[in-house]
Amino acid sequence: MLPIAWSGPVERADAARNRQKILRAAAKLVATRGVESLALDEVAAAAGVGVGTVYRRYPDRGALAQALLDEQEREFQQAFISGPPPLGPGAPAEERIRAFLHAFVDRLETQGKLLMVAETETPMARFATGAYRLHHSHLVGLISEAEPEIDAHFRADALLAPLAAAQYVYQRENGMSVEQIKAGFDQLLS
Repeated sequence: MLPIAWSGPVERADAARNRQKILRAAAKLVATRGVESLALDEVAAAAGVGVGTVYRRYPDRGALAQALLDEQEREFQQAFISGPPPLGPGAPAEERIRAFLHAFVDRLETQGKLLMVAETETPMARFATGAYRLHHSHLVGLISEAEPEIDAHFRADALLAPLAAAQYVYQRENGMSVEQIKAGFDQLLS
């Protein structure tokens, strides 16, 4: 799935074709009818595959949502691991932390509802992904560099908590602007 955070076994050609059909059908359903329409049986019908084929690969909506987000997650990881500063290397740690949080907010603005499905299908889904572990590890490194005397693991969790997709969607649906949310992160960092 995620080449930076995880790499899996080689996929059979027929399984790869089915995966692509499933993902195309799921993306089309989400684009035309919204995230709420992401039902595995409807995806199977739209993809022209059996429901069992979908369930074997994606046991729930959250796993399918994660797969739909895979390419965007790869791009995000690439940006903060090796992209230009301040998100990527070359800027002071404090600037990189701020850039990471702001970039995450931008991502939530475009993908928040789909991320919400991916993060909330099971109680600990958000924390079980390689993506979350990589985000956390990245922040721990930057925080340790910026403020070596504090508990970087706790601070990373504290900064990632308000980036939960459900929290973000709730804030946006209740009138908070993207700028207010980014300003709130800036206040947390000061």
